[in-house]
Amino acid sequence: MSNDKISVALFGFGCVGQGLYDVLNHSEVLQANIAKICVKDRNKERKIGAENFTFEKNDILNRKDLDVVVEMINDTKEAFEIVSTAMKNGINVVSASKKMLAEYFEELYKLQEENKVALIYEGSAGGSIPIIRTLEEYYDNELLSSIRGILNGTTNYILTRMELESKDYGDVLKDAQESGFAEIDPWLDVAGFDTLYKTCLLAVHAFGVVLKPDQVLNLGIQNISFDDIRYAREKGLRIKLIGSAAKQGDKYRVFVMPRFVNKEDELYKILYEYNGVEVEGAFSCKQTFTGKGAGSHPTGSAVLSDISALTYRYKYAYKKLKKQRARLNGNYNAENLLDTDFAIKVYIRYTDKKELDALDIRNVVEEYRSPGVNFIIAEVGFKSLYALKGNRESKVFVCAVE
Repeated sequence: MSNDKISVALFGFGCVGQGLYDVLNHSEVLQANIAKICVKDRNKERKIGAENFTFEKNDILNRKDLDVVVEMINDTKEAFEIVSTAMKNGINVVSASKKMLAEYFEELYKLQEENKVALIYEGSAGGSIPIIRTLEEYYDNELLSSIRGILNGTTNYILTRMELESKDYGDVLKDAQESGFAEIDPWLDVAGFDTLYKTCLLAVHAFGVVLKPDQVLNLGIQNISFDDIRYAREKGLRIKLIGSAAKQGDKYRVFVMPRFVNKEDELYKILYEYNGVEVEGAFSCKQTFTGKGAGSHPTGSAVLSDISALTYRYKYAYKKLKKQRARLNGNYNAENLLDTDFAIKVYIRYTDKKELDALDIRNVVEEYRSPGVNFIIAEVGFKSLYALKGNRESKVFVCAVE
């Protein structure tokens, strides 16, 4: 593929799709022709003419004149079918579907190798931050010790407004939904699943570690109250939802959890819908990357960068993944990669102490009880926290203590 005018087809024309359409049309360097856009809703009003759209995926997938397919839809299984079919047909793919990429990574990796095509997905992990390509290119030979970050703009926006405006979670969430910063059903964002998928992808490129999302702990902010924000503020701390992956001997600690961060922490300064990623290496020490994590144009610009990269035949080398698999000699299941056998110090706010029965509480450092608020700070067996993963009934709020 050359950098002459390239032929691009889109699947999806939601927030990111429209953002990509805008930035493509304003690009002064990349010359691209949008051949067709595939969407589902026949009745939805759109800002461009009906002649640009199709409702049948094979109208795109069976074409022989395409250089790139860009996939940006919410249906995970449908997204995988589209991406895998395109690759089998010899078409390079750009995707922004972090859940699909995390759930089907093994299959997608094999399809790239078998069909000699590229699948790149910068817009799926850090919004406008070019973190995946940075890991692939700048840190490809670096011995990293950890990567962690604020990876979800919606939750950071909510946490920022709760703190700075002294508002409770429900009020800020409602405002965020009305202003378009949060989905009508915000579960994937606030329960930490969006951050989980992104963390899984970053673990691949930082360490060569492939984990299924259901193997990795994610706890969110859905049960947070202003009492938690007040406690943090009194201690000079902020609460941030952080996805992290860290090397621990021959294994890795990978999880998503709210954390207290202090003023010396670079992530303390990341406010509203901004994302931040901190990478720590043996030689490069700590480096922090920041950028907008929500919005059509920031993510659209990341997708545009991927399309541009394909014009010079770019593809991920997966050096660390290949090295990791050679080291493990085929035994690269979660048991050989994921460390869950440790204790972690956490703040736990609860209503009824029975809610703590499922947790392996080993050492209580601080305890507070009142008619309105009960919390403990304790060392807890990490593995027992999985009892709270994705639990819509639980009212417990857990926050890691640095």
